[in-house]
Amino acid sequence: MDPRVSSLANILVNYSIQVHSGDWVWIRSSTLAEPLLVAVVEQVLKAGGNPTVSITSDAVDEAMLRAASTEQLEWIAPTETRLWEQADALISIGATANTRNLTGINPEKQRIQQNARRHLTDTYMRRSAEGSLRWVGTLYPCDAYAQEADMSLRDYEDFVYQATFADQPDPIERWRQVHNIQQRLVDWLKGKKQVIVRGPKVELTLSIEGRTFINSDGRQNMPSGEIFTGPVEDSVNGWVQFTYPAIRGGREVEGVRLEFKDGQVVNAQATKNEAYLLSQLDSDPGARYLGEFALGTNYGIQRFTKNILFDEKIGGTMHMAVGAGYPETGSRNKSSVHWDFICDMRTNSEIRVDGELFYKDGQFVIS
Repeated sequence: MDPRVSSLANILVNYSIQVHSGDWVWIRSSTLAEPLLVAVVEQVLKAGGNPTVSITSDAVDEAMLRAASTEQLEWIAPTETRLWEQADALISIGATANTRNLTGINPEKQRIQQNARRHLTDTYMRRSAEGSLRWVGTLYPCDAYAQEADMSLRDYEDFVYQATFADQPDPIERWRQVHNIQQRLVDWLKGKKQVIVRGPKVELTLSIEGRTFINSDGRQNMPSGEIFTGPVEDSVNGWVQFTYPAIRGGREVEGVRLEFKDGQVVNAQATKNEAYLLSQLDSDPGARYLGEFALGTNYGIQRFTKNILFDEKIGGTMHMAVGAGYPETGSRNKSSVHWDFICDMRTNSEIRVDGELFYKDGQFVIS
């Protein structure tokens, strides 16, 4: 086994979710990620946890969406509900043979299934905020992800393990250093009220009054490197033209431009797959409001790979998510959707907080 696989498993189990003796640990993965899955199970057992493994399948997911009736799409297995409600920790490991396997699925079927699972999303958000569910998501480098990133598998493996610090002698110490660097930014933002974002692709104002910025330091995403909050729901005004394609449900949506008035998306456009963008924004009332405003801080990630786990962390970018917000930020927005869009801020762009320059051309400028 590549020693970096074992290192990543150690990070996930002993740093990200810190498994304790007796913990019920739910591990969701694909057989394509078997080396990492096996290493994670071994680390959970070594830590005294009790693993439950759920295996996902691209082919099964596609078959379900193609063949299921509305009633079947809305049915939730009691076993899954219990896992969301009672597991102490969750590790999700992404791996796929085809990132576009759901492209031909009717978006209405995806919307029905998504809305039926909203109570599970609410449970996950609530338990995460209160600390009763510790979770982390990562991916296993496989051919499909490498192809999306226009990289060979070997180069993509190096990219993933470098970004997660799994190739370092003491990766956990490196993530602690990330925490300390980002905490200075979070501390500075505490108690601030208004954010103004300006640049060639954005003119936006929003309120963060009474909201909390979260230091995303590898505890929930691996890799990580961002600070985020949930803006006051009715405070967002202006427009933003997102730099990179946004991928969701097997579809790549390009050239997304959103206009906000009193918090709500009042106009949405895309140069590719606009109908799908609109179908997601119309999923429920909360889907047209922002649940997240965030800044990527991982300057070790500098290339777009068409995978949001990495792309939203790119140092020098801003991302926003329509839909559900994280309760720990103070967000009250609820939705079956949480969809991130990324805007490059590295040229002629700035963010001012309560009138003070906070961020300029992709760099934090506070002393």
